[in-house]
Amino acid sequence: MFDELKNAARRLSTEHTVRRLRDDCRRLLSERGEGNSVALAREILQRHATLDDAGQAAFFAHLARDYNPDPQAVLAAAQAYAADPGPATLQRLTQAAEPPRQELLRRLNRAPGGTAAIVRMRRALLARLPKDPSLAAVEADLLHLLSSWFNPGFLELRRVDWNSPARLLERLIEHEAVHEIDGWDDLRRRLLPDRRCFAFFHPRLPDEPLIFVEVALLSEMPAAIAPLIDKTVTTPLEPSRFKVAAFYSISNCEPGLRGVSLGNFLIKRVAEALQRELPQLRTFCTLSPIPGLAAWIASGDDFAALPRLAPAAAERARQARRTLERACDGDWSRLQTAAALRALDADATDALKRLTAVYLLHRTPTPQGDPVARFHLDNGARLERLNPLADLSRRGAKQSFAMMVNYLYDLDRVEARHEAFTRGRIAAASAVASLV
Repeated sequence: MFDELKNAARRLSTEHTVRRLRDDCRRLLSERGEGNSVALAREILQRHATLDDAGQAAFFAHLARDYNPDPQAVLAAAQAYAADPGPATLQRLTQAAEPPRQELLRRLNRAPGGTAAIVRMRRALLARLPKDPSLAAVEADLLHLLSSWFNPGFLELRRVDWNSPARLLERLIEHEAVHEIDGWDDLRRRLLPDRRCFAFFHPRLPDEPLIFVEVALLSEMPAAIAPLIDKTVTTPLEPSRFKVAAFYSISNCEPGLRGVSLGNFLIKRVAEALQRELPQLRTFCTLSPIPGLAAWIASGDDFAALPRLAPAAAERARQARRTLERACDGDWSRLQTAAALRALDADATDALKRLTAVYLLHRTPTPQGDPVARFHLDNGARLERLNPLADLSRRGAKQSFAMMVNYLYDLDRVEARHEAFTRGRIAAASAVASLV
């Protein structure tokens, strides 16, 4: 009985909070005074931060239901523009078609801490969206506004080093998403003089890295990840031997900015900064994981369905899969250990490389393509080299049978290669293309 009363009281409290939020949001949209609107926006965001799960659901449902454009007003404005397509009618059409949600969010953003609060709001919305597709319009408005507010022109590129504030260094350890940072010794190695770490920051979130990239300065293009992140190394490479800048990890720190383009601009900005700092650098590349490879090989997908894969190449891919399948006796999980992968003979290794080339060159252009490959190739990189036994960690063996790939960034050609990728063409070195 007591629990029932407590739950009922909690429901009433949530309903009361949501009602006040609804009323205050309407007031905020009608406020004329700048001072009043800022204070009200702050109150709304503070109250929103206290909502439980049910309150969040009710608030998002309110945004989705009650802040849509008026269909009749949009129709009338569209007809007026069609009859007289001038600046005035276009402006009225634009105003009529914009969801009032966007203006509400812009006014909320005026409050101190408003930008961070709205990013957190979107994080909560993204978690709820798969269960409630009716919130898609709210998500579209949030993504639209955040993409504008976090335009790379507004972002500050900063180098992070061992002398950076401890809180910032902790954020790197917390958010490293590709190659886990195993404590402070590991982080110290990644910040020695032959390493670089750069992050984007926003003026409204000056102490919070949005996304960061880790770079190794090397004498040659890397073929394996372990030497790059070996925390027992305490003597850095001499600067005179720096010839290659290898991007080996890029991590987003803020889930609420998912889908906002940051990483592609980050890599290009960092490459330009490194070129200015170290003119002797000749090569900018990555050492990248292939997280979808192993699952795709094991799935038995029909090679003939892949775009632009010739019948003869599809048959070679089938033979390669059969070779690799024999090597693991039909149990693909046997290839998910470092010992088994090291034991593969030359034929099985060649088969794995062929299947990797097919996956990257012909699966990537599809919507189901490897996300890391799509990111770099859409960013204007070239598929340069495949590396067997490159990531023998548990994750690397499970996701890609330890395969990794180098993408090459030629800063003079990234735009042309990006345009080619949008038309379904992938830039690849002949050594990779010939494997298919």
